[in-house]
Amino acid sequence: MRLLKIVPDNTNIGFVRIRFIAFAITALLTVAAIGMVAVHGLNFGVDFVGGVSIEEKFTSAPPLDELRSTVNELGYGEAVLQDMGGKNVVTIRLPVPKSNDAGATNAMVERVKGAVAAKFPGATFSTYSTVSGKVSGELIRNGVLAVALAIIGIAIFSWLRYEWQFGVSTAVAILHDVLMTLGFFAVTGMVFDLNIVAAVLTIIGYSINDKMVIDDRIRENMRKYRKMGMSELIDLSVNETLPRTVMTSLTILLALASLLVFGGHVLRGFTAAMMLGIVVGTYSSIYVSSSLLITLGLKPGVKPEKADSIADNAERVAPRERP
Repeated sequence: MRLLKIVPDNTNIGFVRIRFIAFAITALLTVAAIGMVAVHGLNFGVDFVGGVSIEEKFTSAPPLDELRSTVNELGYGEAVLQDMGGKNVVTIRLPVPKSNDAGATNAMVERVKGAVAAKFPGATFSTYSTVSGKVSGELIRNGVLAVALAIIGIAIFSWLRYEWQFGVSTAVAILHDVLMTLGFFAVTGMVFDLNIVAAVLTIIGYSINDKMVIDDRIRENMRKYRKMGMSELIDLSVNETLPRTVMTSLTILLALASLLVFGGHVLRGFTAAMMLGIVVGTYSSIYVSSSLLITLGLKPGVKPEKADSIADNAERVAPRERP
């Protein structure tokens, strides 16, 4: 039985040749993502803004203006509605009651449930959650800190394990992946909550795993082919790891697609962020971070203290350079 090969063994794609086009596209997408976040902002969930989130399911998609008016008439403050889409599910977000105790919150939820059920027959209550303003502020700070420390820590690790150019290219690639995810949520208006922070950290982990595989191959080939040009060496390394990269990304995307279809609307934001992150992370590992090493001045060969036994007899020229 023959093994499935999505990428042929003799693949020889010139990734470095189009690096400036890839850099331009990456820069444009990054600027666009930052602009979307600045203009539209993120639709923060209750985790980050505080308040009470009530989830209602309707027999058919309700008029949001009418639903908002119904809830606002109860006098609990301005209601923020989020149509989850596809399931006739709407999330109603309200400020936390002034007394800030469980009894007052339960009473508010019961009033909202009754008012919505009376106005929209067939509406059913799903669940609710509440977060205080103080806790939401701490969650925002901790979420940003977690992402920032992850990027800095991974960049330092790449720097110490390889060369400083690898650390810089890693940080650039991961920052690009994170900004693209934020831009996606700014454009779509999907709720950005702690689940999405978990997705972003998972994306960072996947991206660095994919990049480390390519970086290890680049370092190995730098020891094996010390007379090879850096452009050819990076193309060789990326092409050698391309079957693994493509197969890993496709299998993960298939699993995430199943989760997107059958996981319900609660996991829809997390799954969408993961799928985007896999695609963007694969692109940045292949087209951006590896080629960026040339721009940063990385040269073939390694420092003596980083050499190992594989380099003892590695002074040879790549097959393509032989006469």
